[in-house]
Amino acid sequence: MTQAITPPTKNQKLNKFEKLKAEKDGLAVKDRLDYFAKIGWEAMDKDDLEHRLKWVGVFYRPVTPGKFMLRMRTPNGILSSTQMQVLAEIVQRYGEDGNADITTRQNLQLRGIRLEDIPDIFSRFAEVGLTSVQSGMDNVRNITGSPVAGIDADELIDTRDLVQQVQDMITGNSQGNYEFTNLPRKFNIAIEGGRDNSVHAEINDIAFVPADKDGELGFNVLVGGFFSAKRCDAAIPLKVWVPPNREVVDLCRAILEVYRDNGSRANRQKARMMWLIDEWGIEKFRAEVEKQLGRKLQSAAPEDKIDWEKRDCLGVYQQKQPGLNYVGLHVPVGRLYAQDMFDLARMAEVYGNGEIRLTVEQNVIIPHIPDSRLNDFLAEPLLNKFSIAPKPLARSLISCTGAQFCNFALIETKNRALEIVRILEEELEITQKVRIHWTGCPNSCGQPQVADIGLMGTKVRKDGKTVEGVDIYMGGKVGKDAALGTCVQKGIVCEDLLPVLRHLLIENFGAKSRQT
Repeated sequence: MTQAITPPTKNQKLNKFEKLKAEKDGLAVKDRLDYFAKIGWEAMDKDDLEHRLKWVGVFYRPVTPGKFMLRMRTPNGILSSTQMQVLAEIVQRYGEDGNADITTRQNLQLRGIRLEDIPDIFSRFAEVGLTSVQSGMDNVRNITGSPVAGIDADELIDTRDLVQQVQDMITGNSQGNYEFTNLPRKFNIAIEGGRDNSVHAEINDIAFVPADKDGELGFNVLVGGFFSAKRCDAAIPLKVWVPPNREVVDLCRAILEVYRDNGSRANRQKARMMWLIDEWGIEKFRAEVEKQLGRKLQSAAPEDKIDWEKRDCLGVYQQKQPGLNYVGLHVPVGRLYAQDMFDLARMAEVYGNGEIRLTVEQNVIIPHIPDSRLNDFLAEPLLNKFSIAPKPLARSLISCTGAQFCNFALIETKNRALEIVRILEEELEITQKVRIHWTGCPNSCGQPQVADIGLMGTKVRKDGKTVEGVDIYMGGKVGKDAALGTCVQKGIVCEDLLPVLRHLLIENFGAKSRQT
């Protein structure tokens, strides 16, 4: 077995997770999955069960003991119909316990999974080119890209191959790569090739955004963006430009190596890469990256090419390929059930070329639909559930998993979000899209800081009892000139939230009561 890379610790006092990793690299569990399946989860070592399984994408959830979450890697959010069919069959075997959530990183999280089935599931993954390796804990998360890469008539750079190359480098071609299984904290990478910042570049540890330098299209590079319970920061310019080729992969490797070997391993709340950039300053950080890379980097282009407002890609659009279309389907808060997944796989195969794409808005795109088949596609019954033209509030609604399945969440999110939006759309006339994001805890998986209205779960007191509540964020902007919002109200009890949201929509977004 290949040995893990052991980063220097500079005499740091290691936090408990670093001690756990020093004892045994998390990826080592990939060789013990058959044994775990045999003995059962209740007999497993506690650290293997609760932590190291995450290195292969398997998450123990105390709120659903014995029913695991399995997080996929889907680079650029692209799946084949065959892959979706396999995922549907896996979810289906668990009946009411089984479903899949589209995440804000263009991947799927399968729920209801039993540990005893993992060896068989991973065998099925290998047959169709799927993987969940290195998708949790202190690893690089799913690498995001434009959901319409390669098919958007106005795109600047087709990033699909670059995204795949970066994933292959980090994961050892999906076999697991000990070079990058021991980062100080989790890590996000995004590669944008369009004009509308579809990937939320500002919230990634590394983001590549299209930029023209001396007549050549390539990428300006941003670094350090992140959300955490203690701090949220937008990415800042690394002040370099790279061409759209293998240099992107090499730069990702160099940055990861510098972060791996120098990031803090003492205080876990101060271990994301931006803390290292703060300590060193951006000039020293870039110099260390160049040293690791073994060459000087080119200076950044004067400005990037992000000049559009962000699109959600819902509806029907002509592709750059003549006679073909892509159709964006709205999946309410990203929740899919087995039959939905079977239907999507069939529709992609029958009407398109078998390709399915996921978006960071938790929706689905089916591309490559010929003009001659478009009307038949739009008549499919699934579009009654997954509309191509949802109402304004539902259209931009985002939600994390919430307390139904996640032990970190302080409140229930998905079902509550859907119900509140349903009531608001009945009561109000709303002519503009309003992006409402729900997240169950300060880890911010639902990204409330980029929303028009962001709702972060918390616990509050009412009538002497502890109840579910939210802190409200406003002012987040996406696309061109993206910016993070700020907290404007704290401790709103969830059962008292409806009139607060109604007021915000009327006062700030031009909504009007249907009763007046």
